[in-house]
Amino acid sequence: MSATPFVDLEALAVHLRQELAAKKFILLYAYNGTGKTRLSAAFKDLGRNGDERDTLYFNAFTEDLFTWDNDLENDRERALKINKDSRFFAGLVELEMDNRIRPLLSRYADFDFRIDTVEWKVSFSRIVTSGEGEDAKTETVDDIKVSRGEESIFIWCFFLAIVQLAMDGAEAYKWVKYIYIDDPVSSLDEHNAITVANHLAQLLKKPGSPLKAVISTHHTLFFNVLYNEIREESRNKKALQYFLSRDKQPGGYVIRETGETPFFHHVAALAELYEAERSGRLFTHHFNMLRTVLEKTASFHGYRHFAACIKQDANDEEGLLHQRLVNILSHGGYSLYEPQEMLEENKNYFRKILHDFINRYPFNPALFPSAPVTQETPAA
Repeated sequence: MSATPFVDLEALAVHLRQELAAKKFILLYAYNGTGKTRLSAAFKDLGRNGDERDTLYFNAFTEDLFTWDNDLENDRERALKINKDSRFFAGLVELEMDNRIRPLLSRYADFDFRIDTVEWKVSFSRIVTSGEGEDAKTETVDDIKVSRGEESIFIWCFFLAIVQLAMDGAEAYKWVKYIYIDDPVSSLDEHNAITVANHLAQLLKKPGSPLKAVISTHHTLFFNVLYNEIREESRNKKALQYFLSRDKQPGGYVIRETGETPFFHHVAALAELYEAERSGRLFTHHFNMLRTVLEKTASFHGYRHFAACIKQDANDEEGLLHQRLVNILSHGGYSLYEPQEMLEENKNYFRKILHDFINRYPFNPALFPSAPVTQETPAA
């Protein structure tokens, strides 16, 4: 598979813009820490000419347009303040954004909101039920502070509403020529990765829209679903799929077309799990990812069950302990936007299963630098 090198991210951003002259979509897959967010900023900056812009973007900086006023003096009227000077909010007053965001938000959340275009702030509320049976009472609690995850999904739905306006040709967003989305949510379970990717693809594929889109992600399933959703555009040479990585030259980058059957997804997922384990930041959804990698490997080697890829210990000759752990811990009711960190004991089990797996199968060792020799199973 041929690779195209670039001396830096700006050179790559120039190339992406050139590709979009004839394409409608570009999908980029890259490991965390490769430079996806900085690439989105470089792409945006190339479209800046004085006060003029051409790129509506969503990345780690988008949330910085919103800041909390926690009403520290009274601890009562908490609100999310909006940066009114940003072009992101150009149509906020005239275009009834509340009514455009609300149906999008209802897909993912159970709270409501109100946008104050005089004070430039958003206040949140939630319906709460107390008591049971005939004694049950329902009331609306106003001015609540939503969680970090709920705030993120609100901002994402705000962005989607603006994308819809830009695609419909709203005067306030006539300046938008490109849409650049970098990792819309940091952590997705499998079901919601499919839901969000499908919804995004259907929105961007709207017939007649002249807008071009770049989407970058480190999430393998999210990338895969988006790829399948725009497969027809790809076959019609209207879409490209790339794997982005660093070049051997300092500061350089390389992109490779993934082709009709992207080959690196399970390997990328395994490398991501390894990096998560090294950092110590292991969350419950990582067991879902590990199970997926085990299943793909078992299928490749002709086994009927992923348990065949789990190393059996002397004190667990049938391999049932780790099989049951993966089964149980990959089917929990884990929150999409509030990922839960594993208990320390489960982290130890995860490390044991992961490193046994890496040491057992001949994956490229360059993906797992300094992989330690596996340790004994931790005591229950």
